Amino acid sequence: MMPIITLTTDMGLKDHYVAAIKGAILSQIDQVQIIDITHEIQSFSILQATFTLKNCFQDFPKGTVHIMGVNSEPMINLMDDSLSSYPAIMKYKDHFFISNDNGFFSLLIGEEEYQGFWRIDDVLSSKNIFKFPTKNILVPAACKITSGITIDSFCSPYEEFQKAYTFQPVFEENVIKGNVIHIDHFGNLITNITRSDFNKFDKDIPFTIFFRRKEYFIDTISISYSDVPKGEKVAIFNSNDHLEIALNQGATDRRNSATALFGMSINDIVKVEFTPRGSKDTLESLFL
Repeated sequence: MMPIITLTTDMGLKDHYVAAIKGAILSQIDQVQIIDITHEIQSFSILQATFTLKNCFQDFPKGTVHIMGVNSEPMINLMDDSLSSYPAIMKYKDHFFISNDNGFFSLLIGEEEYQGFWRIDDVLSSKNIFKFPTKNILVPAACKITSGITIDSFCSPYEEFQKAYTFQPVFEENVIKGNVIHIDHFGNLITNITRSDFNKFDKDIPFTIFFRRKEYFIDTISISYSDVPKGEKVAIFNSNDHLEIALNQGATDRRNSATALFGMSINDIVKVEFTPRGSKDTLESLFL
């Protein structure tokens, strides 16, 4: 099977940058499939890039090489290496990820195990490669891997990588407090609350999901958007098991999307309150 290289960047499609990256790949390897995951990541947003890549990389065959070209300029601090961010490669779940070590790798794996981590060696030989590091540093590494060159021949194994942190749901008595972590093309609100978070509570306990204003609440999880009438609010667990708040076909006019209607933004709070028998069960209690 022809090797695959995917691209995730914040470069957009207006300029020449993505074309230059693809040209560099095709100039270095004869047979390769180049797949655009997205080039519309918010500028320098490692969180958004990681979220996007995590939600699709396992749909690709094992052995796929993923270039993550967001905030890719290395920072080399010869006096304090802990402050440096070197271009690096991680093998995780039999996929290869190439990125500047800017916190991406820690966000990618969370608490899970990885299969190897390497720093790319030859990054100080020329200052010119720093001018377009995704093309001049990450692409050559990707092409070497897809050509069958062993990683140890041009990289050094390393144990530590930069840590980055993101919001995690907070659990209180009968309450999950989460955040909006992504707003998709349709204006749907994707949260960091997952199905497994819900499963920590008995499935028969009533609950209410509330957000922004007390008149905006949902007290059931639907199987699909179409479980509610067109234009009505709905909560589902999406294909990646994240709690999502949406309007059924609301994005036919972006002014009527969940984002616009509810006035929600990234990092806004979404709260789920469970009401076991004998606990508070009034809507007003949700806002105390």
